[in-house]
Amino acid sequence: MARWEGNARGRLERAALDLFTEQGYDRTTVAQIAQRANLTERSFYRWFADKREVLFAGDELAEKFLAAIDAVPAGTGALPTLLAAFAVTPQVLRPRAYLCERAAIIAANPPLQERELIKQAWLSETLTAALTRRGHDRQAARLAVDVGAAVLRLTIERYLADEQADFARLLSQSAADMLTVAADAAPPHPAPGKPQH
Repeated sequence: MARWEGNARGRLERAALDLFTEQGYDRTTVAQIAQRANLTERSFYRWFADKREVLFAGDELAEKFLAAIDAVPAGTGALPTLLAAFAVTPQVLRPRAYLCERAAIIAANPPLQERELIKQAWLSETLTAALTRRGHDRQAARLAVDVGAAVLRLTIERYLADEQADFARLLSQSAADMLTVAADAAPPHPAPGKPQH
């Protein structure tokens, strides 16, 4: 029996998230996900390599970031370039409820936490390479990506916690908070003529 394929990816994602929440990630099978979405297993594998990829598939965010980096005027510093690129994040974010459910599922499953770290490392390397192609020193680009990722992570946490929040305002606030923390962390300079201990 043929099954309706309309919005197959979204239906599979929703079905997987519901099943992971109801019965746990480990106890959920691809067959159950496909059945819940009223699709075949074959349809599932058109979109995802395995059930884990339902939570991690898609490079839309990376593609948006890279396009946004390319749009930043030449000569802009590495971190300001990234922060400008990160402003496109709301264009590809899933609804808050979905992101909160996804985060809870990942937090409860160490193998998924590991996959999340791998995906973040890949994104960091992709962004570092993009900044390097723009003429930034590789080490400076990597530091900017690490700092920028921390700012973005904090922004998304704040965004998910407040349904009324404006992403651009939160991104700006998180960047300001990062600068405050960095300024506080600067080592004190000894007074002239006094030896350091």
